[in-house]
Amino acid sequence: MAAYKKTLITPALVALALCGAAAHSPRPQAGTSPHRIISVIPAATEILFALGAGPQVIAVGSFDTFPPEVNKLPKVGALLDPDVERILSLRPDLVVVYATQAELKQQLQRAGIAIYDYKHAGLADVTSTIRALGDATGHAARATELAGSIERDLEGIRARVTGRPAPRTLLVFGHERGALRGIYASGGVGFLDDMLAIAGGANVFADVKQQAVQASTEQIIARKPDVILEIRAASGASAADQQAEARVWNGLGSLPAVRTHRVMSLIDDRLVIPGPRVAEGTRLIAQALHPDAFK
Repeated sequence: MAAYKKTLITPALVALALCGAAAHSPRPQAGTSPHRIISVIPAATEILFALGAGPQVIAVGSFDTFPPEVNKLPKVGALLDPDVERILSLRPDLVVVYATQAELKQQLQRAGIAIYDYKHAGLADVTSTIRALGDATGHAARATELAGSIERDLEGIRARVTGRPAPRTLLVFGHERGALRGIYASGGVGFLDDMLAIAGGANVFADVKQQAVQASTEQIIARKPDVILEIRAASGASAADQQAEARVWNGLGSLPAVRTHRVMSLIDDRLVIPGPRVAEGTRLIAQALHPDAFK
């Protein structure tokens, strides 16, 4: 299928993982609630709609697909290719941008447009960003409710798997199609690592303190994962394509995960977007690692 691209790397996830942002963002200046919001970040867009700010959103990023309402809105680029001219022409009063988009931020500031400077690292930043965006958009009460619900759901997942052996897990979010090249895996910081820990897995790259690791097969062999878990957004791949991709790991037959047939693939947007559905994504990982805990 056309949607099943040469690489199995999720562009939005790689962008998040490699931009290296580290903490919660500052809020826009206090004032009246914005009425014309643009977000170029999938997670932030999902948050805005979950807060009830959807009617205030007038344009979104190229990779924004959820909720379905965003597909009716203009697309204005993303991390690497923001369409500055179109953004300005839409006359927003708030634009949610990545902290690393320095040039875009400068142009928005020159135009007198308020900015929400999005930074993200771990799961704690998901709920703090929800609360901050709620304050910034006039939906503080709903933000408090939503953030609290996510935190309770995550603790519920943690409780289900507590006390069970944590399998050494290689969490992969991208590699070249049909080959074990260009492998991107979760390092020991960031929302993917946090999701894995809550789900009852032990990250084989926990000692590498960065969000993404471009791992060689030699490094993976040395780490001896008990489980290889590939996650990605929906790709349009057929079942046969998915099975073929799982078989590429058979070339590393010395790995415990391969020998015990614990190479698994999870294809779901909730796994790769650190927004309001992140607890649902964490549950999917936990169910894959500890199926008995969820019967």
